[in-house]
Amino acid sequence: MTVTTVTAPQSPAELAAAHGLTVSGARPSLPRYLAELWGRRHFVTAYAGARMQATYSTARLGQVWHLMTPLLNASVYYFIFGVVMNASHHVPDYVPFLITGVFVWDFIGSSVNAGTRAVHGNLGLVRALHFPRASLPISSVVQLFQQLLVTMGALVVLLLAFGQTPGPAWLLALPALFLMAVFCAGCALVMARVGSKNPDVSQLMPFVLRTWMYSSGVMWSIDSVLRTDHLPHWVTLLLKTNPAAVYIDLMRFALIDSFKAASLPHHVWPIAIGWALLAGVGGFVYFWKAEEEYGRG
Repeated sequence: MTVTTVTAPQSPAELAAAHGLTVSGARPSLPRYLAELWGRRHFVTAYAGARMQATYSTARLGQVWHLMTPLLNASVYYFIFGVVMNASHHVPDYVPFLITGVFVWDFIGSSVNAGTRAVHGNLGLVRALHFPRASLPISSVVQLFQQLLVTMGALVVLLLAFGQTPGPAWLLALPALFLMAVFCAGCALVMARVGSKNPDVSQLMPFVLRTWMYSSGVMWSIDSVLRTDHLPHWVTLLLKTNPAAVYIDLMRFALIDSFKAASLPHHVWPIAIGWALLAGVGGFVYFWKAEEEYGRG
C-alpha cells in the first residue's frame, strides 16, 4: 500500500520568493534609492531643461518672461509698498532691497508651488515608467534654479545701475544660493508627497504662499518692525527664523552696500544651514517613505 503525502499549497508570497520574484515598484533601501536617483541625474537635468524651454513657448516674447515676471512684480510692489504705503521710508537702497527680495522669493515660492503638482501632475509618466519618483520634484526645482541663475544675471545689472559696488561680499551669494536650493528641494519633496494624495492642496497653496511672502520681508524691512518691540515674543521668533526671510537677508547682505555696512547677525548663517539640512534631508526621507504609493489608487 502506497502512502501519498499531500503537500500544502504554497502562498503567493512563497511562490514568488521561490522563483526570485519581487514586488513591482517596491520601495528600495535609502542607499539604493540614492544610487538610483544619481543614476537618473541626466534625466533630471534634461527634463528640467525641456520644461524650461516649454514654459512660455506659446508667448511671443518666449523666455523673456522668465525675466519680465519678477521685474513686473517688483514694479507693482514698489508702487504699492514703496510709494503708496511709504515702506521705503526707513529702508536705504529700497529699490535694490525690493528687487533682491522679489527675485529670491520668486524662486522659493515657485519651488514650493511646483512641488505640489510634481507627482500628481505627471501620473501618466509615473504609471508608465519605473524610476525614482523624487526625480520629478527635484527636476522642478532644477528648472526653477536655472531660471533663477538667468534672473540673477539681470539682478546684478540692475544693482550696478542703482549704484551698488561689487566686492568680495558678493561671493557670499553663492553659498546662500546653494543653501536656498537645498531648502527648496526639500520643501518640494514634502509638498510632492502631500499633493500626490491631496490634489486640492494645489488650490490652497497660493493663499499659503501669499501669507508666507508678506511675512518674509520681501517688500518691507523686518528689522524696522522688530525695533518697535511691540510684538509678542513668539511672533518675533517666527519672523527672525522664517526661512524665506533668512535666505533673502543673506542675499541682501551679500549684494547691497547699505546692508554690508551693517553687521550681519551671527545667528543667520546657522539658521540658514539648519533649515537647509532639515528640509533637504527630512524632505527626502519623507518622500522616499511613500515611494511605492505614488501613482496608485
